[in-house]
Amino acid sequence: MGIVIVIRLLLVEDSKALRGAMRSGLEDTGQVTVMAETDAGEEAVRLASKHLPDAILMDVQLAGPMNGVRAAAAIRREIPRLPVVFYSIQDDERFYRDFLASGILTHYAYVRKSNYLLPHMVVPLLRDAVAGRSLVDPDIEQRVQEARLKAEDSPLDFLEPNEREVVRLVAQGMTNEQIAARLGLRDRRAVSRTNGQIYAAWGLANSAEDEKTARARAALIYSTGRMIVWDAHGTPRVRDARGEWMPLYA
Repeated sequence: MGIVIVIRLLLVEDSKALRGAMRSGLEDTGQVTVMAETDAGEEAVRLASKHLPDAILMDVQLAGPMNGVRAAAAIRREIPRLPVVFYSIQDDERFYRDFLASGILTHYAYVRKSNYLLPHMVVPLLRDAVAGRSLVDPDIEQRVQEARLKAEDSPLDFLEPNEREVVRLVAQGMTNEQIAARLGLRDRRAVSRTNGQIYAAWGLANSAEDEKTARARAALIYSTGRMIVWDAHGTPRVRDARGEWMPLYA
């Protein structure tokens, strides 16, 4: 039997009684440890930055003005694509609008609470989110728009909103420190983490390439507005109208 990696979880639920029951049930599986918990979105943002959990389990309806979806979007601005599992009791269009507007693409699940309330159902959702997968419970809505890799897509379609902000400033030649100051990020390391997500989304995360090369290539992709791949000789290539990869510069 393989070693079980325990998920370090931030639990966000506005019912104190249910939060306690969920914490106990999840920790009893031996696969989750709840490192922090709260009933409010604003506090969730603070706790995520403080504890850097592996994942978040979050009700979308919370105490205070910030709902779970908006809290997750704020958290992922500082900690790019931090895995989050949302759950909801009611079918409320406000939350779906916020979810679509958030630009969250990967590392998430959005489910109806009544369908996924037991710990043995929640843990697989958390593990899938940590692995980068996504799930929308069909009982919540028929389909949430998903980003798909297509040749005709803009490279920006593969990035979440905070990643688009960062790569725009990278293309202007700003340093990570300058970008953090411009965007008002509390932790300058958030820019480095975001860069890593951009490189991965655009296929620039090859371990054989150094960070400076990946940064320059990301700036070129942003500036041209076209997905570019580099061959073994370092030649940048783009797809032509027939879908064939041709040199960017003839």
